[in-house]
Amino acid sequence: MKKILTNTSRRKFMKLTGSTLAASSVGFNILANTQSKHQFNADILKVGLIGCGGRGTGAAAQALNADANVALTAMADVYEENMKVAYNGLLGEDIAHKVNVPENQKFIGFDAYKKVLETDVDVVILGTPPNFRPAHLEACIAAGKHVFFEKPVAIDAPGIRRVMATAKEAKAKNLGFMSGFCWRYDYPKRATFQRVLDGQIGDVVSIYNTYNTGASWWRDTKPSWGQFKKQLRNWVYYNWLSGDHIVEQAIHSLDLMSWAKGDVLPVKASGIGGRQTRTEAQYGNIYDHFAITFEYPDGSRGLHHSRQQKGTDRAYGIEMLGTKGRCDINVWNHHEIKGETNWRWEKEHDKKDKNNMYQTEHDELFASIRNGNPMNDGIRAANSTMLAIWGRMVAYTGKTLTWDEALNSEEILGPKVDEYNWDLDWKTAPVAMPGMTKFV
Repeated sequence: MKKILTNTSRRKFMKLTGSTLAASSVGFNILANTQSKHQFNADILKVGLIGCGGRGTGAAAQALNADANVALTAMADVYEENMKVAYNGLLGEDIAHKVNVPENQKFIGFDAYKKVLETDVDVVILGTPPNFRPAHLEACIAAGKHVFFEKPVAIDAPGIRRVMATAKEAKAKNLGFMSGFCWRYDYPKRATFQRVLDGQIGDVVSIYNTYNTGASWWRDTKPSWGQFKKQLRNWVYYNWLSGDHIVEQAIHSLDLMSWAKGDVLPVKASGIGGRQTRTEAQYGNIYDHFAITFEYPDGSRGLHHSRQQKGTDRAYGIEMLGTKGRCDINVWNHHEIKGETNWRWEKEHDKKDKNNMYQTEHDELFASIRNGNPMNDGIRAANSTMLAIWGRMVAYTGKTLTWDEALNSEEILGPKVDEYNWDLDWKTAPVAMPGMTKFV
Protein backbone atom coordinates (compact mmCIF):
# COMPACT_ATOMS: atom_id res chain seq x y z
CA MET A 1 0.00 0.00 0.00
CA LYS A 2 1.37 3.42 -0.90
CA LYS A 3 1.98 5.87 1.88
CA ILE A 4 -0.19 8.99 1.99
CA LEU A 5 1.73 11.98 3.30
CA THR A 6 0.12 12.95 6.59
CA ASN A 7 -0.31 16.43 8.01
CA THR A 8 2.53 15.55 10.39
CA SER A 9 4.75 14.69 7.44
CA ARG A 10 3.77 17.95 5.78
CA ARG A 11 4.78 19.87 8.89
CA LYS A 12 8.09 18.01 8.83
CA PHE A 13 8.70 19.25 5.28
CA MET A 14 7.79 22.78 6.37
CA LYS A 15 10.28 22.56 9.20
CA LEU A 16 13.02 21.05 7.05
CA THR A 17 12.78 23.52 4.19
CA GLY A 18 11.58 26.65 5.94
CA SER A 19 14.95 28.36 5.57
CA THR A 20 18.50 27.59 4.61
CA LEU A 21 19.81 28.55 8.03
CA ALA A 22 17.27 26.41 9.83
CA ALA A 23 17.84 23.50 7.50
CA SER A 24 21.57 23.48 8.11
CA SER A 25 21.07 23.21 11.86
CA VAL A 26 18.31 20.61 12.00
CA GLY A 27 20.67 17.66 11.86
CA PHE A 28 18.06 15.51 10.09
CA ASN A 29 19.36 12.05 9.24
CA ILE A 30 18.27 11.18 5.71
CA LEU A 31 17.27 7.56 5.21
CA ALA A 32 19.16 5.74 2.51
CA ASN A 33 17.20 5.05 -0.65
CA THR A 34 17.07 1.28 -0.67
CA GLN A 35 14.22 0.96 -3.18
CA SER A 36 14.76 0.40 -6.88
CA LYS A 37 14.46 3.39 -9.20
CA HIS A 38 11.16 3.98 -10.94
CA GLN A 39 10.97 2.33 -14.34
CA PHE A 40 10.25 4.89 -17.06
CA ASN A 41 7.71 4.04 -19.73
CA ALA A 42 5.49 5.78 -22.24
CA ASP A 43 2.67 6.38 -19.78
CA ILE A 44 4.70 7.95 -17.00
CA LEU A 45 3.81 11.46 -15.81
CA LYS A 46 7.01 13.34 -15.10
CA VAL A 47 6.86 16.05 -12.44
CA GLY A 48 8.96 19.19 -12.10
CA LEU A 49 9.16 21.11 -8.80
CA ILE A 50 9.74 24.88 -8.90
CA GLY A 51 10.21 26.22 -5.36
CA CYS A 52 11.68 23.70 -2.93
CA GLY A 53 10.40 25.18 0.33
CA GLY A 54 8.14 23.33 2.73
CA ARG A 55 4.90 23.66 0.80
CA GLY A 56 6.50 22.87 -2.54
CA THR A 57 8.25 19.80 -1.15
CA GLY A 58 5.09 18.57 0.54
CA ALA A 59 3.15 19.03 -2.70
CA ALA A 60 5.80 17.09 -4.60
CA ALA A 61 5.45 14.17 -2.21
CA GLN A 62 1.67 14.26 -2.57
CA ALA A 63 1.99 14.33 -6.37
CA LEU A 64 4.19 11.25 -6.25
CA ASN A 65 1.61 9.50 -4.07
CA ALA A 66 -1.28 10.51 -6.35
CA ASP A 67 -0.53 8.19 -9.26
CA ALA A 68 1.18 4.82 -9.56
CA ASN A 69 3.07 5.84 -12.68
CA VAL A 70 4.68 9.17 -11.83
CA ALA A 71 8.21 10.40 -11.12
CA LEU A 72 9.91 13.61 -10.01
CA THR A 73 12.53 14.40 -12.67
CA ALA A 74 13.44 18.10 -12.32
CA MET A 75 13.77 20.66 -9.51
CA ALA A 76 14.43 24.40 -9.27
CA ASP A 77 15.05 26.93 -6.51
CA VAL A 78 17.06 30.11 -5.94
CA TYR A 79 18.73 28.54 -2.89
CA GLU A 80 20.90 25.47 -3.41
CA GLU A 81 20.57 24.46 0.23
CA ASN A 82 16.76 24.45 -0.05
CA MET A 83 17.00 22.04 -2.94
CA LYS A 84 19.40 19.73 -1.12
CA VAL A 85 17.13 19.53 1.93
CA ALA A 86 14.03 19.00 -0.20
CA TYR A 87 15.66 16.32 -2.36
CA ASN A 88 17.07 14.41 0.59
CA GLY A 89 13.79 14.77 2.48
CA LEU A 90 11.89 13.15 -0.39
CA LEU A 91 14.39 10.30 -0.42
CA GLY A 92 13.46 9.68 3.21
CA GLU A 93 9.81 9.00 2.28
CA ASP A 94 8.18 5.87 0.90
CA ILE A 95 8.02 7.51 -2.52
CA ALA A 96 11.85 7.64 -2.73
CA HIS A 97 11.86 5.19 -5.66
CA LYS A 98 9.90 7.77 -7.68
CA VAL A 99 12.54 10.48 -7.17
CA ASN A 100 14.64 10.42 -10.33
CA VAL A 101 16.26 13.85 -10.56
CA PRO A 102 19.68 13.75 -12.26
CA GLU A 103 22.22 16.36 -11.25
CA ASN A 104 21.87 18.13 -14.60
CA GLN A 105 18.16 18.67 -13.89
CA LYS A 106 18.64 20.39 -10.54
CA PHE A 107 18.54 24.08 -11.43
CA ILE A 108 19.54 27.04 -9.26
CA GLY A 109 18.78 30.72 -9.85
CA PHE A 110 16.02 33.12 -10.77
CA ASP A 111 15.85 31.66 -14.28
CA ALA A 112 15.81 28.07 -13.03
CA TYR A 113 12.08 27.79 -13.66
CA LYS A 114 12.69 28.24 -17.39
CA LYS A 115 15.19 25.38 -17.37
CA VAL A 116 12.66 23.03 -15.73
CA LEU A 117 10.17 23.91 -18.45
CA GLU A 118 12.76 23.05 -21.11
CA THR A 119 12.86 19.45 -19.84
CA ASP A 120 10.26 16.80 -20.72
CA VAL A 121 8.23 17.17 -17.51
CA ASP A 122 4.45 16.81 -17.88
CA VAL A 123 3.27 18.39 -14.62
CA VAL A 124 4.79 21.36 -12.81
CA ILE A 125 4.37 22.19 -9.12
CA LEU A 126 4.78 25.87 -8.23
CA GLY A 127 5.73 26.40 -4.58
CA THR A 128 7.46 29.77 -4.90
CA PRO A 129 6.37 32.96 -3.08
CA PRO A 130 3.24 34.50 -4.64
CA ASN A 131 4.99 37.40 -6.39
CA PHE A 132 6.42 34.85 -8.85
CA ARG A 133 3.07 33.23 -9.63
CA PRO A 134 1.68 35.14 -12.66
CA ALA A 135 4.93 34.97 -14.65
CA HIS A 136 5.58 31.32 -13.75
CA LEU A 137 2.02 30.32 -14.64
CA GLU A 138 2.26 32.03 -18.01
CA ALA A 139 5.52 30.22 -18.73
CA CYS A 140 4.11 26.83 -17.70
CA ILE A 141 1.09 27.07 -19.97
CA ALA A 142 3.13 28.50 -22.85
CA ALA A 143 5.38 25.43 -22.50
CA GLY A 144 2.37 23.09 -22.60
CA LYS A 145 2.66 21.81 -19.01
CA HIS A 146 -0.07 20.88 -16.56
CA VAL A 147 0.41 22.87 -13.34
CA PHE A 148 -0.45 22.77 -9.65
CA PHE A 149 0.16 26.13 -8.00
CA GLU A 150 -0.09 27.29 -4.43
CA LYS A 151 -2.34 30.13 -3.35
CA PRO A 152 -2.46 33.08 -3.66
CA VAL A 153 -2.23 33.38 -7.43
CA ALA A 154 -0.97 36.99 -7.48
CA ILE A 155 -0.24 40.00 -5.25
CA ASP A 156 -1.90 42.79 -7.24
CA ALA A 157 -4.75 43.36 -9.70
CA PRO A 158 -2.57 43.41 -12.86
CA GLY A 159 -1.25 40.01 -11.74
CA ILE A 160 -4.80 38.75 -11.26
CA ARG A 161 -5.74 39.78 -14.77
CA ARG A 162 -2.69 37.94 -16.13
CA VAL A 163 -3.67 34.77 -14.28
CA MET A 164 -7.25 34.97 -15.54
CA ALA A 165 -5.96 35.18 -19.11
CA THR A 166 -3.58 32.28 -18.47
CA ALA A 167 -6.40 30.15 -16.98
CA LYS A 168 -8.39 30.65 -20.20
CA GLU A 169 -5.34 29.72 -22.27
CA ALA A 170 -4.86 26.56 -20.18
CA LYS A 171 -8.50 25.64 -20.81
CA ALA A 172 -8.07 26.12 -24.55
CA LYS A 173 -4.99 23.86 -24.48
CA ASN A 174 -6.72 21.26 -22.26
CA LEU A 175 -4.05 21.62 -19.57
CA GLY A 176 -4.54 21.04 -15.86
CA PHE A 177 -4.54 24.31 -13.91
CA MET A 178 -5.20 23.67 -10.20
CA SER A 179 -4.72 26.02 -7.24
CA GLY A 180 -3.87 25.15 -3.65
CA PHE A 181 -7.14 26.28 -2.05
CA CYS A 182 -7.00 23.10 0.00
CA TRP A 183 -10.25 23.41 2.00
CA ARG A 184 -12.21 22.84 -1.21
CA TYR A 185 -10.90 19.25 -1.05
CA ASP A 186 -11.69 18.61 2.62
CA TYR A 187 -14.52 16.06 2.94
CA PRO A 188 -16.19 17.65 6.01
CA LYS A 189 -16.17 21.05 4.26
CA ARG A 190 -17.60 19.59 1.07
CA ALA A 191 -20.44 17.94 2.94
CA THR A 192 -21.18 21.06 4.99
CA PHE A 193 -21.05 23.61 2.19
CA GLN A 194 -23.17 21.39 -0.03
CA ARG A 195 -25.91 21.52 2.60
CA VAL A 196 -25.59 25.30 2.79
CA LEU A 197 -25.74 25.65 -0.99
CA ASP A 198 -28.74 23.28 -1.06
CA GLY A 199 -30.60 25.78 1.14
CA GLN A 200 -30.61 24.04 4.51
CA ILE A 201 -30.08 27.36 6.31
CA GLY A 202 -32.10 29.33 3.77
CA ASP A 203 -30.65 32.38 2.06
CA VAL A 204 -27.26 33.28 3.53
CA VAL A 205 -27.50 36.87 4.75
CA SER A 206 -24.33 37.22 6.85
CA ILE A 207 -20.94 35.51 6.79
CA TYR A 208 -18.34 36.13 9.49
CA ASN A 209 -14.93 34.62 8.76
CA THR A 210 -11.68 34.77 10.73
CA TYR A 211 -7.99 33.98 10.40
CA ASN A 212 -6.52 35.23 13.67
CA THR A 213 -3.12 33.77 14.55
CA GLY A 214 -0.01 34.46 16.56
CA ALA A 215 3.29 35.70 15.20
CA SER A 216 4.62 34.45 11.89
CA TRP A 217 8.13 33.10 11.31
CA TRP A 218 11.17 35.32 10.86
CA ARG A 219 14.57 34.22 9.51
CA ASP A 220 17.95 35.62 10.45
CA THR A 221 19.84 37.54 7.79
CA LYS A 222 23.47 38.65 7.43
CA PRO A 223 24.62 42.30 7.56
CA SER A 224 26.60 41.79 4.36
CA TRP A 225 23.47 40.94 2.37
CA GLY A 226 21.83 43.52 0.15
CA GLN A 227 18.26 44.66 0.80
CA PHE A 228 16.78 42.47 -1.92
CA LYS A 229 18.33 39.31 -0.51
CA LYS A 230 17.26 40.20 3.02
CA GLN A 231 13.71 40.88 1.91
CA LEU A 232 13.43 37.71 -0.13
CA ARG A 233 14.60 35.71 2.88
CA ASN A 234 11.69 37.15 4.90
CA TRP A 235 9.30 37.58 1.99
CA VAL A 236 6.09 37.31 4.04
CA TYR A 237 6.75 40.77 5.54
CA TYR A 238 6.89 42.69 2.24
CA ASN A 239 3.70 43.33 0.33
CA TRP A 240 5.49 43.28 -3.04
CA LEU A 241 6.51 39.68 -2.32
CA SER A 242 3.58 38.30 -0.32
CA GLY A 243 0.68 40.69 -0.90
CA ASP A 244 0.42 41.19 2.90
CA HIS A 245 -0.86 38.52 5.28
CA ILE A 246 -4.51 38.95 4.27
CA VAL A 247 -3.44 37.79 0.79
CA GLU A 248 -0.78 35.25 1.71
CA GLN A 249 -2.55 33.55 4.64
CA ALA A 250 -6.06 34.79 5.46
CA ILE A 251 -7.08 34.22 1.86
CA HIS A 252 -8.25 30.74 2.92
CA SER A 253 -11.01 32.27 5.05
CA LEU A 254 -12.07 34.55 2.21
CA ASP A 255 -12.24 31.56 -0.12
CA LEU A 256 -14.56 29.86 2.39
CA MET A 257 -16.70 33.01 2.42
CA SER A 258 -16.92 32.92 -1.36
CA TRP A 259 -17.82 29.22 -1.28
CA ALA A 260 -20.70 29.97 1.08
CA LYS A 261 -22.16 32.38 -1.49
CA GLY A 262 -21.79 29.98 -4.38
CA ASP A 263 -18.79 31.99 -5.57
CA VAL A 264 -20.97 34.99 -6.39
CA LEU A 265 -18.75 38.07 -6.20
CA PRO A 266 -19.35 41.02 -3.84
CA VAL A 267 -19.98 44.42 -5.38
CA LYS A 268 -18.44 46.73 -2.77
CA ALA A 269 -15.92 46.61 0.08
CA SER A 270 -14.64 48.84 2.86
CA GLY A 271 -12.50 48.23 5.91
CA ILE A 272 -9.61 49.02 8.18
CA GLY A 273 -6.23 47.61 9.16
CA GLY A 274 -2.86 48.60 10.52
CA ARG A 275 0.28 47.79 12.54
CA GLN A 276 -0.11 47.72 16.32
CA THR A 277 2.44 45.26 17.69
CA ARG A 278 4.67 44.35 14.76
CA THR A 279 6.11 47.79 14.11
CA GLU A 280 9.88 47.16 13.90
CA ALA A 281 11.65 47.69 10.57
CA GLN A 282 12.54 44.00 10.34
CA TYR A 283 8.84 43.30 9.73
CA GLY A 284 8.82 45.13 6.44
CA ASN A 285 5.80 47.11 5.31
CA ILE A 286 2.79 44.85 5.96
CA TYR A 287 -0.05 45.23 8.46
CA ASP A 288 -0.69 42.95 11.42
CA HIS A 289 -4.51 43.13 11.35
CA PHE A 290 -7.44 43.66 8.97
CA ALA A 291 -11.23 44.05 9.32
CA ILE A 292 -13.09 44.14 6.01
CA THR A 293 -16.80 44.26 5.11
CA PHE A 294 -17.93 42.96 1.71
CA GLU A 295 -21.40 43.73 0.30
CA TYR A 296 -23.05 41.24 -2.06
CA PRO A 297 -25.56 41.98 -4.84
CA ASP A 298 -28.45 40.66 -2.71
CA GLY A 299 -27.55 43.00 0.17
CA SER A 300 -25.96 40.31 2.35
CA ARG A 301 -22.63 40.97 4.04
CA GLY A 302 -19.34 39.15 4.38
CA LEU A 303 -17.33 40.20 7.45
CA HIS A 304 -13.64 39.33 7.58
CA HIS A 305 -11.23 39.61 10.52
CA SER A 306 -7.58 38.56 10.41
CA ARG A 307 -4.50 39.29 12.48
CA GLN A 308 -0.97 38.10 13.17
CA GLN A 309 -0.14 39.27 16.68
CA LYS A 310 1.96 37.47 19.26
CA GLY A 311 0.16 36.44 22.45
CA THR A 312 -3.36 36.85 21.06
CA ASP A 313 -6.15 34.29 20.95
CA ARG A 314 -6.61 32.37 17.73
CA ALA A 315 -9.71 32.02 15.60
CA TYR A 316 -9.95 30.26 12.26
CA GLY A 317 -13.44 29.61 11.05
CA ILE A 318 -16.61 30.81 9.42
CA GLU A 319 -20.11 31.46 10.74
CA MET A 320 -23.01 31.72 8.29
CA LEU A 321 -26.40 33.13 9.25
CA GLY A 322 -29.32 32.25 7.00
CA THR A 323 -33.05 32.90 6.87
CA LYS A 324 -33.74 29.35 8.16
CA GLY A 325 -30.79 28.70 10.45
CA ARG A 326 -27.04 28.99 10.80
CA CYS A 327 -23.87 27.07 10.02
CA ASP A 328 -20.75 27.18 12.20
CA ILE A 329 -17.37 25.85 11.13
CA ASN A 330 -14.11 25.68 13.03
CA VAL A 331 -11.95 24.63 10.12
CA TRP A 332 -10.15 21.86 12.00
CA ASN A 333 -12.79 20.04 14.00
CA HIS A 334 -16.34 21.43 13.97
CA HIS A 335 -18.94 21.50 11.17
CA GLU A 336 -22.50 22.11 12.35
CA ILE A 337 -25.87 23.31 11.02
CA LYS A 338 -28.65 24.50 13.33
CA GLY A 339 -32.16 25.34 12.18
CA GLU A 340 -35.06 23.44 10.69
CA THR A 341 -32.68 20.52 10.28
CA ASN A 342 -29.89 20.05 12.81
CA TRP A 343 -26.77 18.31 11.57
CA ARG A 344 -23.14 17.92 12.58
CA TRP A 345 -20.53 16.17 10.48
CA GLU A 346 -18.66 14.94 13.54
CA LYS A 347 -21.80 13.16 14.84
CA GLU A 348 -22.35 11.29 11.59
CA HIS A 349 -18.77 10.40 10.72
CA ASP A 350 -15.83 8.78 12.43
CA LYS A 351 -12.35 10.24 12.29
CA LYS A 352 -11.50 7.58 9.71
CA ASP A 353 -13.84 9.38 7.28
CA LYS A 354 -11.67 12.51 7.46
CA ASN A 355 -9.34 12.78 4.48
CA ASN A 356 -5.98 14.43 3.94
CA MET A 357 -7.13 17.35 1.80
CA TYR A 358 -3.60 18.06 0.53
CA GLN A 359 -3.40 14.54 -0.85
CA THR A 360 -6.93 14.67 -2.26
CA GLU A 361 -5.98 17.75 -4.29
CA HIS A 362 -3.34 15.82 -6.14
CA ASP A 363 -5.32 12.60 -6.37
CA GLU A 364 -8.09 14.45 -8.18
CA LEU A 365 -5.74 16.50 -10.37
CA PHE A 366 -3.79 13.50 -11.60
CA ALA A 367 -6.97 11.46 -12.12
CA SER A 368 -8.37 14.29 -14.24
CA ILE A 369 -5.20 14.41 -16.33
CA ARG A 370 -5.40 10.66 -16.87
CA ASN A 371 -9.04 10.79 -17.98
CA GLY A 372 -8.35 13.54 -20.50
CA ASN A 373 -10.39 16.26 -18.77
CA PRO A 374 -7.83 18.17 -16.65
CA MET A 375 -9.14 20.25 -13.77
CA ASN A 376 -9.01 24.03 -14.12
CA ASP A 377 -10.09 26.25 -11.21
CA GLY A 378 -7.99 29.22 -12.32
CA ILE A 379 -10.76 31.81 -12.56
CA ARG A 380 -12.22 30.86 -9.19
CA ALA A 381 -8.75 30.95 -7.61
CA ALA A 382 -8.10 34.36 -9.16
CA ASN A 383 -11.42 35.68 -7.85
CA SER A 384 -10.73 34.44 -4.31
CA THR A 385 -7.25 35.97 -4.42
CA MET A 386 -8.73 39.23 -5.66
CA LEU A 387 -11.04 39.34 -2.63
CA ALA A 388 -7.95 39.47 -0.41
CA ILE A 389 -6.16 42.03 -2.60
CA TRP A 390 -9.35 44.13 -2.59
CA GLY A 391 -9.48 43.93 1.20
CA ARG A 392 -5.87 45.13 1.40
CA MET A 393 -6.65 48.00 -0.96
CA VAL A 394 -9.56 49.36 1.08
CA ALA A 395 -7.63 49.01 4.34
CA TYR A 396 -4.49 50.68 2.96
CA THR A 397 -6.37 53.61 1.41
CA GLY A 398 -9.35 54.00 3.74
CA LYS A 399 -11.58 54.10 0.65
CA THR A 400 -14.74 52.18 -0.24
CA LEU A 401 -14.12 50.45 -3.57
CA THR A 402 -16.26 48.48 -5.98
CA TRP A 403 -15.18 45.14 -7.45
CA ASP A 404 -14.64 46.70 -10.86
CA GLU A 405 -12.51 49.50 -9.43
CA ALA A 406 -10.35 47.05 -7.54
CA LEU A 407 -9.97 44.56 -10.38
CA ASN A 408 -9.01 47.32 -12.83
CA SER A 409 -6.40 48.85 -10.52
CA GLU A 410 -3.10 49.60 -12.27
CA GLU A 411 -0.98 49.37 -9.11
CA ILE A 412 1.98 47.02 -9.60
CA LEU A 413 3.72 46.26 -6.31
CA GLY A 414 7.06 44.88 -7.47
CA PRO A 415 9.54 44.61 -10.35
CA LYS A 416 9.16 42.11 -13.16
CA VAL A 417 10.27 38.60 -12.21
CA ASP A 418 12.78 38.48 -15.06
CA GLU A 419 14.51 41.55 -13.56
CA TYR A 420 15.29 39.75 -10.29
CA ASN A 421 18.95 39.35 -9.31
CA TRP A 422 20.76 39.38 -5.99
CA ASP A 423 21.96 42.95 -6.57
CA LEU A 424 18.54 44.32 -7.47
CA ASP A 425 18.06 47.80 -6.05
CA TRP A 426 14.36 47.89 -5.20
CA LYS A 427 12.87 50.66 -3.11
CA THR A 428 10.18 49.21 -0.85
CA ALA A 429 7.06 51.32 -0.40
CA PRO A 430 6.48 52.79 3.08
CA VAL A 431 3.84 51.34 5.37
CA ALA A 432 0.43 52.35 4.02
CA MET A 433 -1.42 55.18 5.82
CA PRO A 434 -5.22 55.24 5.34
CA GLY A 435 -6.35 58.61 4.04
CA MET A 436 -2.88 59.33 2.74
CA THR A 437 -2.06 56.27 0.64
CA LYS A 438 -3.68 56.72 -2.74
CA PHE A 439 -5.67 54.15 -4.67
CA VAL A 440 -4.03 53.56 -8.03
